[in-house]
Amino acid sequence: MEFVGKKYKMISSENFDEFMKAIGVGLITRKAANAVTPTVELRQDGDTFVLVTSSTFKTTEMKFKPGEEFDEERADGAKVKSVCTFDGSSLKHVQTGSDGVIVTLIREFGPEEMKATMTAKDVTCTRVYKVQ
Repeated sequence: MEFVGKKYKMISSENFDEFMKAIGVGLITRKAANAVTPTVELRQDGDTFVLVTSSTFKTTEMKFKPGEEFDEERADGAKVKSVCTFDGSSLKHVQTGSDGVIVTLIREFGPEEMKATMTAKDVTCTRVYKVQ
């Protein structure tokens, strides 16, 4: 997995505000989240992976073992059950909220960029990140 350890900085974002509305994020948090350009890094420690998303607004760290369900607190504070799996250079991340809303995030890692596609209800958001 040649993408492990690389840092990716967001360069474009489409439909993020609508996506956040679909998962119930409030106006103030949405405004702050829309104003930042986060950096994403995937690290590996044995059979555990750590996905770090950092920005001036907030830094989140998600630890997981592929295929195992874990408790996660999203950047907006919502508590969800998550499962992450790899398919080649793609990381599929499925979050299930206590409200029943399912969020699917697919991060496709390439040599120069990472594309994140996030879907909730009938709303899809696409964010593109460039290797730093």
